[in-house]
Amino acid sequence: MRAESLDPVLLRTFAAVADLGSFTAAASAEGYTQSAVSRQIAALEEVCGVELFARGARGVRPTPAGEYLLPHARALLERLADTARALDGLRRLDAGTLRLGAFPTATTALVPRALARFRARHPGVRPSLREGTTERLLPMLEAGDLDLAVVSTHKTPDLAAADLVHLLDDPLLVALPAGHRLAGRDRVPMAELADDPWIVADTPEAVAALRARCEAAGFVPETPLRASEWLSKLGLVAGGLGVTLVPALAAGAAATDGVVLRPVAPEPLRRTVYAAVARHARRFPPVTAFLDDLRAAAGPQPGSAATTSTSSSASG
Repeated sequence: MRAESLDPVLLRTFAAVADLGSFTAAASAEGYTQSAVSRQIAALEEVCGVELFARGARGVRPTPAGEYLLPHARALLERLADTARALDGLRRLDAGTLRLGAFPTATTALVPRALARFRARHPGVRPSLREGTTERLLPMLEAGDLDLAVVSTHKTPDLAAADLVHLLDDPLLVALPAGHRLAGRDRVPMAELADDPWIVADTPEAVAALRARCEAAGFVPETPLRASEWLSKLGLVAGGLGVTLVPALAAGAAATDGVVLRPVAPEPLRRTVYAAVARHARRFPPVTAFLDDLRAAAGPQPGSAATTSTSSSASG
């Protein structure tokens, strides 16, 4: 006998008849006609190849074969009920997991705000977080290792992801030493930084992204100082050794003495931040709920400012 031939509907009717001792009573309890119950028991007996009930004038009672099958049927029905309850819990966001990815500066404020809101609303769902660059996160999303990733166009102008949800446009600020000749300006023209050393992460993507922005301003940047972490970059800036670009998303995460941040002129530099949703997770309840929290976290925050004399200790 194949396990899948045991129809749970037939097993439920079988258990009801055994409990109530009557086809008629089982039919009333389960919402069937008496003839429908008779057909279901006959179908189960055909599958099992044995008689399950002894019919008598005062009702029915299980045969030895029926007595043997009854505890197994009850156990299977209880497992099915447990499965249904687990699925209901997943739909209600009472349980489950949420696998997230985010680029580093998104984990300084945006993602923590969203996660705190999500946890307060759905404490039964367990989130996990993987930090990485957009270039690393998108393949993980495509492979099904993540349900959702917060990504940006900072180093990858054209994101080839199936489902992108716009979260915000993040200005890029220039970080200058406090004693820099342009530190007193409200906005700093990129072209006037052509002779400054630029600090950039030592990856082809980061160097290419900086080069594209500088070439649009009419110069090729000199990049003798390569550093990936924002603590390192800002330390070099504070020491008067060069300038770098800082996402506004990370600007308020920590303060660095000796560094000022200024918007760029004539046109502000921006990157777009998206939530990329994996194909398998388009209808996954935790993802749908977390997207709402990301949108809320991406909105204007009290006390936020684009121009400040502090900077961030995050990277990416």
